Amino acid sequence: MQILELVIFAALAAVVLFQLYTVLGRRVGRQPEDAAEAQRPKTAEIEPRRIEDPIDEPRLTGLAALRARDPQFDASHFLDGAKAAYEMVVRAFAEGDRATLKSLTLDPVFKAFDGVLTQREAEGRSEKVEFLNAPRADIEGAEVDGSVARLKVRFLAEFRSRSKGPEGEAVDDRRTAEVWTFERLLDSRDPNWALARVDAAQA
Repeated sequence: MQILELVIFAALAAVVLFQLYTVLGRRVGRQPEDAAEAQRPKTAEIEPRRIEDPIDEPRLTGLAALRARDPQFDASHFLDGAKAAYEMVVRAFAEGDRATLKSLTLDPVFKAFDGVLTQREAEGRSEKVEFLNAPRADIEGAEVDGSVARLKVRFLAEFRSRSKGPEGEAVDDRRTAEVWTFERLLDSRDPNWALARVDAAQA
């Protein structure tokens, strides 16, 4: 009988101890490790980029922008054409060849040339030129503005001018430095460039 009572008491004691453990073993209130966790700096949350978000791309400028719009553009080929156009314009201006000037220039440039030719003709003067050496041409700048492409070319040239006037004939050897701006419409089927501006430059 006593053994049975001892077994029952032992079982009750085990139940009581288990309940105490389950209650006291839980974390109650703020623990020391909670304070450490609160003081730890939080990593900033970075929102991942969505696939549909646009990516800013660098804006192309200069010759890169021109080649992006016109993959067939070749700088060497262009300069060969620019030098030929330069010689043709200089000769046509000297000789008063308005038809050639009009075919190679934009309207504002042609009007400026035509005004000088008209004045020269009124004074009874004429001129012819011959190039002493092939002109040198270098691209100084390029830009694309909408559908308009512009190229600035620096020309260095030496030529001999033979002029006639009321006072007689004169021969003059000249060395010039100029920056010519050529333009072309990129959405046009016409691949030719036209002279849009002439500026003096230092030799």
